Amino acid sequence: MVGELRVLTALDVAKTQWYHFTAIVIAGMGFFTDAYDLFCISLVTKLLGRLYYTEPGAPKPGTLPPRVQASVTGVALCGTLAGQLFFGWLGDKLGRKRVYGLTLVLMVVCSLASGLSFGSTPKGVLATLCFFRFWLGFGIGGDYPLSATIMSEYANKKTRGAFIAAVFAMQGFGILAGGVVALIVSYAYDQKYNLPTYEQNPEASIVPSFDYVWRIILMFGAIPAVLTYYWRMKMPETARYTALVAKNAKQAASDMSKVLQVELEAEEEKVQKLTQEKSHRYGLFSKEFLRRHGLHLVGTTTTWFLLDIAFYSQNLFQKDIFSAIGWIPPAQTMNAIHEVYKISRAQTLIALCSTVPGYWFTVFLIDYMGRFAIQLMGFFFMTVFMFALAIPYDHWTKKANRIGFVVIYSLTFFFANFGPNATTFVVPAEIFPARLRSTCHGISAAAGKAGAIVGAFGFLYAAQSKDPKKTDAGYPTGIGIKNSLIVLGVINFFGMLFTLLVPESKGKSLEELSGENDRSADAEPEVSAATSRV
Repeated sequence: MVGELRVLTALDVAKTQWYHFTAIVIAGMGFFTDAYDLFCISLVTKLLGRLYYTEPGAPKPGTLPPRVQASVTGVALCGTLAGQLFFGWLGDKLGRKRVYGLTLVLMVVCSLASGLSFGSTPKGVLATLCFFRFWLGFGIGGDYPLSATIMSEYANKKTRGAFIAAVFAMQGFGILAGGVVALIVSYAYDQKYNLPTYEQNPEASIVPSFDYVWRIILMFGAIPAVLTYYWRMKMPETARYTALVAKNAKQAASDMSKVLQVELEAEEEKVQKLTQEKSHRYGLFSKEFLRRHGLHLVGTTTTWFLLDIAFYSQNLFQKDIFSAIGWIPPAQTMNAIHEVYKISRAQTLIALCSTVPGYWFTVFLIDYMGRFAIQLMGFFFMTVFMFALAIPYDHWTKKANRIGFVVIYSLTFFFANFGPNATTFVVPAEIFPARLRSTCHGISAAAGKAGAIVGAFGFLYAAQSKDPKKTDAGYPTGIGIKNSLIVLGVINFFGMLFTLLVPESKGKSLEELSGENDRSADAEPEVSAATSRV
C-alpha cells in the first residue's frame, strides 16, 4: 500500500514544524500578490475614466465605456482561467517545483509592465494595459493549482486543511494591501495638490500627474512576489510527486530527510511495484477516473463556479453598491484623487472587518468542523444575507439604514471566506491522485474563474438601473442592484445543493482519499460523497 511508503507516512504523521510555516509563507505570498493584482484594478477604474474619457464641459466626469470597463476588469480573469488549465496540467507533467518559479516571474514582469502601459491615445494605453493584465492573469492562474498541491503534499494529515487554507487566506491580506496602498498614494497626492471638486472646476479637478497614481498602485503588486522568488526556487520537489509520479524513491527520501530532519530509507522496489498497479495507471479521460472521481470533479467545479459568480461580482462592483447607499458621494462632488481615496477606504474597511477575519476563521476551524460543514454553512448564510439585502432593498437605501446595509453586506463576505471561497480551494488539492492532482485542481479553479468572468462581465450590465436616466454613461438599462442581489442569492442556494457532491477529506491521508492505496483494481476510493460525512 502507498500508505506503507515510509517517506509518505513520515509526512502524514509529522508534527507541525518550521518547514510547514516556511511553505505557507512562500506559497502564501504568491496568493497575496494574486489577490492584490486581481482586485486593485477595481480601485482605479473610476480614475482611468476621468483621465481618458472626460469630455470638456460635461456635467459629470468621464467613465470608461462599457466594453472598455468590461475588458479592463475581466481580461485578467480570462488569463487566469487559461493559466489554471495550462499550469495545472504542466505541474503534473514536469513537476510542481519546475513550474512554480515560472508563474512567479510572469507575475512580476506583467505587474510592472501593467504600470508601464503606453500609448498616445486612451485606446492605446488601455489596450496595452489589457494585454499585460491578460498575461499577468495567466501567471496568477498557475499559482492556484501549484500552491494548493504543494501545500497539500507537504502537510501532515491532521492539520493539512489549516495549512492549505492559510495559503489561501493570504488573499485577504492582498485585498487589504491593495486598499491600503491606494489610500496612501491617493492621500499623498491629495496633500500635494489640494484640488477643487469637479463641480467647482472640472478642468482643475484633475492634473496630468494623476496618471502616475494608477500605475504606482498596479506596479506595487510585484514587490512581494520578488521577495519570495529565491525561497520558492530553494523548495525541494514534493515527495509525493517524486515518488508516485516521477518514480524516484531515492530522491524523495533524500529531499524529505532534509526537510523533516530524519533518516528515511529509499524504497525503490516498493515504489516500482506500486506504480504498476491499476490504481496508479488510469488517466483523466478514462472510465476508471469517471467511476472513482467523476462526481467529485463535478462537485468541485460546480461549487467553485457558482461561488465565484457571487464573490467576484461583489468584490469588483462593491464601489457601485457603496455609491448607491451613499458611502461614496456622486462623482461630480469630488475631485479625481478624492474618488480614489473614498473607494479605497470603503474596500479597506470591508476587507479589514469581514474578508480577512473570514479567511482565518476557516484556517482555525477547518480541521475541527470539516470542509463539508464549513462550505454548506457558508453557502447557506450567503443565501440568507443576499436575500436580506435584496428583498427590502429600498429600506437599506435610506440614509438612516445605511450602516445596517453595510453590516449585512460585510457578513456575506465573512461567510464567503469562512465558507466556500476557502473550501473550494482546499478540497481539490486533497481528493485526486498525485499524478492528476494539479490538473484536477486547475480544472476546478478554471471553472471558478469562468464564474468570476460571468460575475465580472454579466453583473457589470445587470446591476445598471432600470431607469435609463440613472444608468452609467454608455450602458443599456439593467435589472438593477436589487434584482442582481436576488439572482446572486439564488446562485448561492444552488451552490449549497452542489456541495452535496463534495466529499469530506478531514483527517485522512491523500492516498486514502484518492484511492491510491487500494490493492484491488476494482476497489472503490476511500471517500464517497454519500458516506464520507457519516
